[in-house]
Amino acid sequence: MENENIETPKEKSGKSYLPMSIFASAIILAGALIYSTGLKYQQGQPNSPKNTSGEVASQSEVLSSVKLPIKWGDIGQKMVKSGVIDLPQLESLYAKRGGLPKDEMALLAENYTGDVVMTQQNSAFLLNVFWAFGLADKNQILEKGPMQDPQYGGAGKFASTGGWTLAKGNPMDHYSKYELVKLNPEQQLLVENVSKNIYRPCCGNSTYFPDCNHGMAMLGLLELMAANGVTESEMYRVALSVNSLWFPDTYLTIAKYFEAKGVAWDKVDPKVALGADYSSGYGYANILSQVQTPEKKSSGGGGCGA
Repeated sequence: MENENIETPKEKSGKSYLPMSIFASAIILAGALIYSTGLKYQQGQPNSPKNTSGEVASQSEVLSSVKLPIKWGDIGQKMVKSGVIDLPQLESLYAKRGGLPKDEMALLAENYTGDVVMTQQNSAFLLNVFWAFGLADKNQILEKGPMQDPQYGGAGKFASTGGWTLAKGNPMDHYSKYELVKLNPEQQLLVENVSKNIYRPCCGNSTYFPDCNHGMAMLGLLELMAANGVTESEMYRVALSVNSLWFPDTYLTIAKYFEAKGVAWDKVDPKVALGADYSSGYGYANILSQVQTPEKKSSGGGGCGA
């Protein structure tokens, strides 16, 4: 779905795409299963055939770690204190996956002053942290944007809201409630403009309509970057690196598509790659049909659960 100027979500070709609210009730009912399986690949994405010609040349570059230009401080502690993140519940979830490393736990239990670096190993954890932040941070996009369109029956019916089961109480009790970062009017406008141009391959929506976990997490990250004075071009660069770590198969395929066109990954305009023609569900399906895809990676945050 597209959400430019809060239009009824539809793709440019005229196809209509249903919001994630269609699936929210199933996600809520099956929450325990989703949160314990640790899905590796995005739901709804076409299956990628096994590559027989070797790995894409730019794989290490596409899936490289990225230092996020943000200051985290006590934000994690505030989310735990407010109940946006139920820390014992989160720890219990990750105990089934080997436990939380000390540096990840520090983001929630300490006033963290170090660098926040996203890697292939911690991308799924940071997806959950930014999901919680995006859900809870007070912002006009959540209060006046497509999430509030009456046709969807309320903001609480989406996978990004009803599907967040790691909060204390009802997740909507925390929706756009806490001013975790303060944006001035220029920074808010920047987030709104950039969010409308960043898509995700698990559906057809831009970040401006954050109806799934990846959309809500990316919205939160954009807010954090804006609050730290990050420029528009840098936002797109970081967002592409983050999306690539969350959806490794997708962006290895997109990189191979550009490579076939004679464009190296480091020469690709991040804003273009993040747009609907490449990074939306329907855009990626079109690219996939034209590319012999790389082998699937076993890591990433492509699933729609925590």
